Amino acid sequence: MATNNDSPITMDTFLAGIWRENPVFVMLLGMCPVLAVTNSVSNALAMGLATTFVLLCSSALVAMLRRHIPKEVRIASYIIIIATFVTVVDYVIQAVSLEVYNALGAFIQLIVVNCMILGRAEAFASRNRVGTTLVNSLGMGLGFTLALLCLGSVRELLGAGTLLGFPVFGEAFEPWVIMLLPPGGFFVLGAWLLLFAWVKEMQMKRTAHAGEASAHAR
Repeated sequence: MATNNDSPITMDTFLAGIWRENPVFVMLLGMCPVLAVTNSVSNALAMGLATTFVLLCSSALVAMLRRHIPKEVRIASYIIIIATFVTVVDYVIQAVSLEVYNALGAFIQLIVVNCMILGRAEAFASRNRVGTTLVNSLGMGLGFTLALLCLGSVRELLGAGTLLGFPVFGEAFEPWVIMLLPPGGFFVLGAWLLLFAWVKEMQMKRTAHAGEASAHAR
């Protein structure tokens, strides 16, 4: 059986997934949809919200059933739970917008094998109460959606000169078509990862300087 190792709900429970433990820019999870569907803001937003919904619902159900799922079949049980909510999302998107459904393609079904969702179920939801799990999962989902939007906005702006389909740079702009292709996803992802690494390094240096200043003051 899952152990009872409940964590208290703090601001970090929510914010960890947005910055310190961002699924894409820090943990490098869910790279398939990050690179495949972020050629536009609308596709990135749809995939981000769909993944967040599956993450919230599956994590909450795992947290509720954590004492009743045998340890020997926990991974298989988590996958069945995740696949159930992915099926719901698949039908909902298909009913709401066939255009978005066709644009996302097989990557909707591939949410089932997203390491971020299964990892949250195993590492967090199976060890915490429903409330704590929901807060943490919401932060993770929003962090994932934010990462997709960061890539999607840059790729659409440079690749088509638009944002959410609206022209931004005018008729004189020559689109960088490569940004809408798979190599463009790698280029933009690399640039964002470099930016995150630089910001993190600056934060560490400021923390070290503050510690040294405090030590000298004593």
